[in-house]
Amino acid sequence: MADIITLRDAIARHVYDGDCIALEGFTHLIPTAAAHEIIRQGKKDLHLVRMTPDLVYDLLIGAGCARKLTFSWGGNPGVGSLHRLRDAVEKHWPQKLEISEHSHAAMANAYVAGASNLPFAVLRGYQGSDLVKVNPDIKFIECPFTGEKLAAIPSVRPDVTVIHAQKADRKGNVLIQGILGVQKEAALAAKRCIVTVEEIVDDLQAPMNACVLPTWAISAVCVVPGGAHPSYAHGYYERDNRFYQAWDPIARDRDTFTAWIDEYIRGTEDFAQYQAKVNGEAK
Repeated sequence: MADIITLRDAIARHVYDGDCIALEGFTHLIPTAAAHEIIRQGKKDLHLVRMTPDLVYDLLIGAGCARKLTFSWGGNPGVGSLHRLRDAVEKHWPQKLEISEHSHAAMANAYVAGASNLPFAVLRGYQGSDLVKVNPDIKFIECPFTGEKLAAIPSVRPDVTVIHAQKADRKGNVLIQGILGVQKEAALAAKRCIVTVEEIVDDLQAPMNACVLPTWAISAVCVVPGGAHPSYAHGYYERDNRFYQAWDPIARDRDTFTAWIDEYIRGTEDFAQYQAKVNGEAK
């Protein structure tokens, strides 16, 4: 049964230096609050995994938490580049970042293979792709039944996966609604799983065919209202487009970025205090 604890305790208990960690959520339900807490606690040497690295990984990379990134696309959606990611890859600031780039299809299959406790994923893909020239983890094998040439990549089996969801019940079962990326597969592939939620309820009232993660698959549930901001949470709040636009000039400059995280992340006790400060409500 999942423990219902604070996010601070969950990160301290389940995220260790050197871990392979996946923070997943596609378009919405991106676990921003968890990324902030990882920075507050000074976790380092992390192998970050995510299908679509955006602001959460720009933060973690720029804060010096990461040594490697496995991903399939990276950018500030609708705005442009991730400047902290580019600086780490191109100029090794604040430290060198190793990258392993894949296609979306390959990453999704790698999570499925990890959730199935398989060592690698097999897919039709990468034929003629230049990614093969720069990623040694992309191999080709021959199907033992048809002789067809297929691509193979290592499965993704994180030490810890972190996701955000709408709600959990008091036993720690979690309901995810709206667009589903690979949250379910990432959770099941991991040794440990932390879920931040908007609220705890007595009954999930899950509709037919809903995505419900069972409590036995989850290590910790943490109540963090608004914890996906600036992404949206279906049924709770909208995407904050202005924040994504404002992030571009903040992240472009090393000093501006560092001052921002020192004030708004390292200078706050938790995500609630961060929200109050960024909204100009902190006393």
